[in-house]
Amino acid sequence: MSCMTGSAGGYRERNSTADRALDVLLLFSEEQRTLSGSEVAQHLGVARSTGYRYLQSLTASGFVEEVDGRYGLGPKILELARVARSGSGLLELARPVMSRLAERTEQTVLLTRRSGNVVVCLDAVESTRPIRISYEPGHVFALNAGAAAEVLLAWEDDATVAELLATATLERYTERSVTDPEVLAARLRRIRASGAAVSRGEVDAEVLGIAAPVFDGNGRVRAAISVAALARQHPAGSAELLEEGVRSAAKDLTLRLSLG
Repeated sequence: MSCMTGSAGGYRERNSTADRALDVLLLFSEEQRTLSGSEVAQHLGVARSTGYRYLQSLTASGFVEEVDGRYGLGPKILELARVARSGSGLLELARPVMSRLAERTEQTVLLTRRSGNVVVCLDAVESTRPIRISYEPGHVFALNAGAAAEVLLAWEDDATVAELLATATLERYTERSVTDPEVLAARLRRIRASGAAVSRGEVDAEVLGIAAPVFDGNGRVRAAISVAALARQHPAGSAELLEEGVRSAAKDLTLRLSLG
């Protein structure tokens, strides 16, 4: 369920080498852990020699490493991931809030944040139920599907949303995934008005997602707290207690961030 950005049809020619390096890095996903130079060139719509040049530059800086002629993410990425996860204090403040919400709802709780045009799971507290939904920190989601992703977009200004939806890959995970930018923009306005997002079957046909925004001291959305539950256990109109718990947890973490 990770998002792969950049394709031969959607690659935008840009002047910045850094932009192109980021395009290469964003090609990697759980489903595509290694790439060849020709595959990079095909995805980006550039000459094979250009694709190899990008990879060689990333290899020299440690962001990519070569094994048997194929390239995977390198140790520098892991180092930056550790810094991102531990440097801000967000995880330390969020963990007890998430644990209480998981205990109260008996559902898996996620903390997510937008990173460019994808959404990243920063932390997860799994449900203790025998049958549960599981996500690992580092899991990447597309911007257009699921309650957490929609919450992270809903409080952005219209120009930012338009730019993100124009450049991101809008994934169709299921028949409920919204890939029309205008339809999604209208949904984001409704989410902002209500203060939370509820999605059914947008990323996984069996999953109900409920998310609420976490704000920083400047009133900007810093992250999203969400629960992921089996949809069949919560028919339409019966998830009010879950939503109440998510809203309360998001407000609690927002307060902790403002004080900390």
